Amino acid sequence: MFLCFWVALVALIPATFAINPGVKVSLTEKGLEYGRQLGITSMQQKLKSIKIPDMSGKAEVSPIGKVKYSLSNMQIVNVGLPQSSVNLVPGTGVRLSIGNAFISLRGNWRVKYLRIIKDSGSFDLNVNGLTITTSIAIKSDETGRPAVSSVNCGATISRASIKFHGGASWLYNLFKSFVDKALRNALQKQICPLVAEAVSDLNPRLKTLNVLAKVDQYAEIEYSMVSSPEVSNSSIDFSLKGEFYNIGKHEEPPFAPAAFSLPPQANNMLSIGISAFTANSAAFVYNKAGALSLYITDDMIPQGSPFRLNTRTFGLFIPQIAKQYPGLMMKLLVKTVKNPIITFDPKNMTVQATATVTAYAIQPNSTLSPLFVLNLESSVSTHVFVTGVRIAGSVTLNKMDLTLATSYVGQFQVGSLDRIFQMVLKLVVLPKLNAQLAKGYPLPTIGKMKLVNTQLQVLKDYMLIGTDVQFTG
Repeated sequence: MFLCFWVALVALIPATFAINPGVKVSLTEKGLEYGRQLGITSMQQKLKSIKIPDMSGKAEVSPIGKVKYSLSNMQIVNVGLPQSSVNLVPGTGVRLSIGNAFISLRGNWRVKYLRIIKDSGSFDLNVNGLTITTSIAIKSDETGRPAVSSVNCGATISRASIKFHGGASWLYNLFKSFVDKALRNALQKQICPLVAEAVSDLNPRLKTLNVLAKVDQYAEIEYSMVSSPEVSNSSIDFSLKGEFYNIGKHEEPPFAPAAFSLPPQANNMLSIGISAFTANSAAFVYNKAGALSLYITDDMIPQGSPFRLNTRTFGLFIPQIAKQYPGLMMKLLVKTVKNPIITFDPKNMTVQATATVTAYAIQPNSTLSPLFVLNLESSVSTHVFVTGVRIAGSVTLNKMDLTLATSYVGQFQVGSLDRIFQMVLKLVVLPKLNAQLAKGYPLPTIGKMKLVNTQLQVLKDYMLIGTDVQFTG
């Protein structure tokens, strides 16, 4: 894998709309260094595949005259890349530099001179002081994923030494310089094409970037770029759409992302900022899909609870229920009536939800008789965390307010039901919601990528994830 980690994140995908991102990612110098380590290993293997075809030539050698020589069965035996660096070019891109590299190869030689005299043997060639520089161009492919290519590649060899084995030793030096030059030229021509291949070999891996990541049966999240990355001296900052959509139907919500900026980070390879817009787009999608509604029946109430979902229990607070519908079980429908509002403040993520609670009595023939409808205003605090390559959470109830919307059993004091409905929220609704939140939502990833040493902070209007990265294959 050649710099697969950071190249995937620097895709120059043209912006089609001048919009703010929902998600921002900053790749630091520490991340670039990890990419360099991955890349050099891959590049070293690629250079070992150099194939030099058999070659032959003629040279005028004094005092014996014209010498015909041929070189065959040449194979690379060693490649060393002891010095390398990856540098950011502000406003431009990334440059890879390899210095003081060496290549060793082995082959066979044969000569013919004075028309009838022949000689042969083997040789070793050591090329030292090899320098390679290349820039990496990154663009969008037809699927909206990054595609890479090598541009402005240059390779130079400062010196080489050749050692012959077998044959007449006095003959070696007579044509050594001709062979040395021919081999260096052949090697130099091979290097940049192989560098280009090494970079192009990334493209199948880059196609694994989850530009559109499925979340569940209701939603998917889009991580396409909304603008070209900004390259500075210390990081690459780029902007992702970071928006939830209903699966197969990309409808924009009635709100837009606000601008936000990531603080400088040096201790982690990556910083990922997820805005309140991204979270609110999820609330919009799930509400539109009807996923934010729940029927509650008595079998969902823990067995040990003194509260039961029947007309007897509710009759203690609303006597007319017990009189009109004696001995019946009940069912509640909790349903949001508008999009929940999610806000990020330092160290606190809050969800404000407006819902209705409709209570029904279940008749012996299973038909439902409506009893009352309550307006429910609730606030929950959310604990968010990273698990694997997903962001997950859990919620706890802050407060709840009930008002009467409609009654089919006459007027009653809504306040008397506060304790009951707090129990319903805490024992049934929030555990259901937490079970869903615990599954998590995918972060932008590529291939077999792991996040390690991860920290998460909730800040004003966005949450910040600082993390290192490992690739497992």
